[in-house]
Amino acid sequence: MAATGTSVLERMIDPDRGTFTPDVARYFLSLDFSPEERARCEFLSGKAAAGTLSDEEAGELDEYLAANALLAVLQSKARISMRQRTPAA
Repeated sequence: MAATGTSVLERMIDPDRGTFTPDVARYFLSLDFSPEERARCEFLSGKAAAGTLSDEEAGELDEYLAANALLAVLQSKARISMRQRTPAA
């Protein structure tokens, strides 16, 4: 089975290990799409569902989806990192 780019990147990041420093973890947790980017992604997703995306728009939507997948992996690792550095109450 061929590995996808995301799975290779996920293995490199190793999201299950909380190895980010608190500052790095907080930085990744602060990242998010702007309201304009969210609206654009929703618009493109709607066009995709309707089957009316152009090739250029499909590429743009793919970029949004890839960025979102990467952000989810980084934020997961950041949350794990923060939990591991916070003393139990």
